[in-house]
Amino acid sequence: MSRIDGIRSLAALRSRATKIDLGGHALWVADLADIIKSKKAAGRPRDRAVLEILEKALDEKKKADEA
Repeated sequence: MSRIDGIRSLAALRSRATKIDLGGHALWVADLADIIKSKKAAGRPRDRAVLEILEKALDEKKKADEA
């Protein structure tokens, strides 16, 4: 991808991403807050359709991190 809606810098995106191992291969997973930001910026119906679920998941993650 050369451009992601709502994301200014791919380097900054990667700095907040989590690296996981998937069958011996590194997979970078974007931070959920960045995914939400991108979907809001894109504004497509398919992106708006999942925003409520993603925002709820982020709220639950924040609460779990505080506990």
